[in-house]
Amino acid sequence: MLDSVRYKVFGERHRYYLIAALAGLFGLLLAALLPSVIGKETLPKKTPIKIGILHSLSGTMAVSERSVANATLLAVEELNRRGGVLGRKVKAITIDGRSDWNVFAKEAENLIRSHKVSAVFGCWTSACRKTVKPVFEKHDHVLFYPVQYEGLEQSSNIIYTGAAPNQQIIPATKWTIDNIGKRIYLLGSDYVFPRTAHQIIQTQVAALNGQIVGEAYVPLGGVDFGDILGDIKEKKPDVIFNTINGDSNLAFYRQLRASGVKAKDIPVMSFSLAEAEVQVIGPDLVAGDYAARNYFQTIETEKNKEFVEKYRARYGSDKVTTAPMEAAFFGVLMWAQAVEESNSIHYRGYRDALLGQTLNAPSGIVYIDPTTQHTWRTVLIGQVRQDGNFDLVWNSGRPVRPVPYPGYLPKNQWDDFLKSLFDGWGGQWEAGGRT
Repeated sequence: MLDSVRYKVFGERHRYYLIAALAGLFGLLLAALLPSVIGKETLPKKTPIKIGILHSLSGTMAVSERSVANATLLAVEELNRRGGVLGRKVKAITIDGRSDWNVFAKEAENLIRSHKVSAVFGCWTSACRKTVKPVFEKHDHVLFYPVQYEGLEQSSNIIYTGAAPNQQIIPATKWTIDNIGKRIYLLGSDYVFPRTAHQIIQTQVAALNGQIVGEAYVPLGGVDFGDILGDIKEKKPDVIFNTINGDSNLAFYRQLRASGVKAKDIPVMSFSLAEAEVQVIGPDLVAGDYAARNYFQTIETEKNKEFVEKYRARYGSDKVTTAPMEAAFFGVLMWAQAVEESNSIHYRGYRDALLGQTLNAPSGIVYIDPTTQHTWRTVLIGQVRQDGNFDLVWNSGRPVRPVPYPGYLPKNQWDDFLKSLFDGWGGQWEAGGRT
């Protein structure tokens, strides 16, 4: 009796294992033969991971943003050459924000809801960023923002890879007063970044016993600097602080030089001017002036050499690289690291892995501060050469911890200042902003 039971149990099990082994062998043969029979392209594949690139490819900001979009695409191509992310290709969906902040907000919504992207990389002006910020917060999604800015902001749905005020504006003001002069003329585009940057500068200049001798604004895209240049020539400042953005810089520099103001007489310290803008304006018009950034094309690191060579190989040997381009480039790579570490393509899944990410970028070591979601950056000041590149004249020596809210005023007073701008502009972040 016992033998018959044993035979029934083990005999049935042996038959099961034999059938399973034959089925497995058949499956292997089928997998080997099927592609040649029906074609590999018909087999199921892993779908790409989609990201959004949202920049102005037309309008007044295109002169600055096109190259940033290109640098973002370069990073995507780099990832795909390595085999993608989580074994999947990365697909970039590039959208033209048309230098219109309401278009940016609409397209951000579209990228999140319709295209279901893993992240969005984009924006330049703070007016743009502040307009799209509620969209990302509503959907608990993420924007990687690559441009230096005025601070006074900290959102859990934005990764700030550009400079906070203490990583650009504040150290540049101190360096200028120490090395050029104390009499400063403020000139900017009329929206939230220049207005706020000038407020920070005014407070610091007063503390350093300097003097603001004049302050003027032009609309984004504005081209008439006649009266302003007359005022500058009359007041004879030691230096002009330039917070103009977009193609208005071309008109400003042409008219500045035509008026007889030379860099050796009244130099310009720019906060939104980089190699790409210098190339468009013409190096002969900008040579001798200064800019405060966190990256220059002339940085001598192996990573930067690779970055410049790859960018030129992809977009043309005459092209230049800039600070926002570098910040956009390494932002994509840091996103990829976080996705790989978390094994998730959704922001809620990789958010914790993203905070604290470190990368050896073209400019050196960068680190996403877990508390502020801003990036530790080294501060650089450069002087424009005749070839349009920058000679480094000062650097902070090491990455600087980001401080979004300068300690000159408490946070609530800075928030009140921003609210007064927003309300004064009729619920927009730009004076006379587009509707």
